[in-house]
Amino acid sequence: MTRFAGLKEDLRPASAKVVDLVPPAGAAAPDAAPKRPRARDGKKGILGHFSPELSRALNLMAVEEGTSVQALMGEAFDLLLRARGKHPFGER
Repeated sequence: MTRFAGLKEDLRPASAKVVDLVPPAGAAAPDAAPKRPRARDGKKGILGHFSPELSRALNLMAVEEGTSVQALMGEAFDLLLRARGKHPFGER
């Protein structure tokens, strides 16, 4: 017997194969989305596309300050809201 004998595809016709169409109780659906962290409950994502240079600059600043890009963005949004006479939300 060759070392590849166990890897051969089952050549039985599809009608002869047993297929379990109902997942076992408690099993997640294969295409189910992963569970979100609780910190994101009730939050909405904000997305923007910027240059690689800006991305690198923000990531470097976050590392230098020991914080996250998300915290820097929250600070920037608060500054923008204040500059436009709006109440900041303090989301950092």
